[in-house]
Amino acid sequence: MKRLLGLDTEYGIFVEGTTVTDLVDEARNLVQSYPGTWAGPWDYSLEYPLRDLRGFRADKLNTDPDDDKFEKPPSRPMSRSEERSDRALANGARFYQDHGHPEYATPECQSIFDLVAHDKAGERIAWQSAQAYMQKTGKQVWLYKNNVDFHGMSYGTHENYLMRRDTDFEKLQAVMVPFLVTRILYAGAGKVSVEGAFNRKPVYQLSQRADFFTEICSVDTLHRRPILNTRDEPHMDEEKYRRLHVISGDANLSEMSTALKIGTTVLTLDLLENGWIPDFKLKHPVNAIKALSKDMESMLELDDGKTISGLELQSIYLQAAQSQFAGRDEETDWILNNWSEVLEGLTHPANLRDRLDWVAKYELLSEFLEAEGLSWSKVDADWLQSLDLAYHDINPESGLYQGLHQQGDIQSVVSEDQILSALDQGPADTRAFARGYCVKHFNDKIKAIAWGRIVFEHEGQDIALPLTDAVGERALELNKDIQESGSLLDALSGKLNQL
Repeated sequence: MKRLLGLDTEYGIFVEGTTVTDLVDEARNLVQSYPGTWAGPWDYSLEYPLRDLRGFRADKLNTDPDDDKFEKPPSRPMSRSEERSDRALANGARFYQDHGHPEYATPECQSIFDLVAHDKAGERIAWQSAQAYMQKTGKQVWLYKNNVDFHGMSYGTHENYLMRRDTDFEKLQAVMVPFLVTRILYAGAGKVSVEGAFNRKPVYQLSQRADFFTEICSVDTLHRRPILNTRDEPHMDEEKYRRLHVISGDANLSEMSTALKIGTTVLTLDLLENGWIPDFKLKHPVNAIKALSKDMESMLELDDGKTISGLELQSIYLQAAQSQFAGRDEETDWILNNWSEVLEGLTHPANLRDRLDWVAKYELLSEFLEAEGLSWSKVDADWLQSLDLAYHDINPESGLYQGLHQQGDIQSVVSEDQILSALDQGPADTRAFARGYCVKHFNDKIKAIAWGRIVFEHEGQDIALPLTDAVGERALELNKDIQESGSLLDALSGKLNQL
C-alpha cells in the first residue's frame, strides 16, 4: 500500500489545581517538558489552512464561541511557534500545543502497521512529557486519548492521506461521504451520552465525534465541523498532490480499530482513483452519522427514497475493494480479511470486544453495572461518563484500556519492538526518516523546520533542504544519502540539493 499517511491526535488534559481557562498554559508547559531530543521553531510559512480544495480561499476559519470564552490570551506576546511550543522530534513526528491540548502528529508513513506503531509511540511520548511535568511541578496530570470533555467541547483526531491532485472533487465527495458516515461501525471509540440532551438517562453511542458535525463539506475544523474536510494543504508538490484531511474520525486506543480506520480509507481512496463511484447517495449525511452512532441498526435514507443499513453500505465498499485489490500485496489482503471479519462480526458485536474500542468499552461498562446491581436504564450518566473517561486514560497504571491490553484482552497489531523503534526514528521509506535524522545529528544547525522543508544555518547563511518532492524512490535516496553523510554540508550536497 503506497500512500503517505499520518495521524494527528489532540489529547484531553486535566491538571490538578487548575481550571479550564488554564488549559492552554498547562498544555504548553506539558509539551515544553518533553524530555527527548527536538528541534524548532516550526516553519509556518508553508501552511495554508484557509485554502479550500474546491478552488477558493476561505475568509476565515470558524471558531466555537463557547471555546473562545475559555481561551485566555497569553500573559506576554508570543510568536505562533512559541505559543504552540512546537517540537519536531527525532522520530520525524511533531509535538505541540493546540487550543489547550497537547497534540502529537505522527511522521509520514506508508505502511498502516508503521502508522499504528507511531500512533502508539505518540501515546508514550505524551505520557513521558506528562511525567516530566509532574516531576517538575508536583502537580498531578491526567491525559485522555479521546474526543470529548462531557461539557460540550470536542477535540480532534485528524487523519491525513496523500492523493492525486487531478481527482475531481464531486467524485471525491460521492465516494468518501457515505464511507466516512458508516466507518464508525468499526472505527468509533464509543461514548456515553448525547450532546445537548437534558435527559440524564445514559445513551451509548458508537462515535465520540458524531454529535459535533453539522456540515457535509467545509474547510473548518473547530466549529461547524464537516464530515468531509476540504482543506487544501498537501505539504508536498502542490501540482501533483492533495492531502485528504479527515476530521470525522474518533481517537482510537485499539490497534485494530486504528488499522481498520486507516486501511479501509486507503482502499476507498484507491477505488476512487481507479474510477469507482457508488451508484447511491445518502440523502442526509449529517443526520445519518448521528442516527447510526446512536443505533447501529438505523436505516439510512438514500436520494432515491430507498434505505440502506450501515453494514450493507460498508459491504458494498468492501466488495468493490475485494474485486479490485485482493492479492495486490500482503498488507492489502490483511485489511480486506479483517474488514470482512469485522463486518460479519458486527451482527453479534460482543464477539469483537477484543478488537473494537466501542465494543470493548461497552462490554466493560456493562460489567461494571452488573457488578453494582445496576442497569443502563437505572444509573446516573455522570458515573458512567467518569468510567468512559477512565477507558481513555493513557496512564498505564490507571487507564481501563491499558488494563485490558496488559491482560491480553485486546488484540495487538504491532509488536513492542515496533513501538520502541517508532519512538526513536521515522519510517525508513518516507522523508520522515531524514527529518528525524537531521533533528538527531544536525540539531544545532536547524533554524526552522516543517513537513516540507528544513532550513539550516551554516556559517552565517541559510541553507534549505526542500522535502516537497521527497516521495517514493526520491525519499529512499534522500534517507540513504543523509545517513551516509558525515557533516551537514555532505548531507546537503550533490543530488540532495536537486530535491
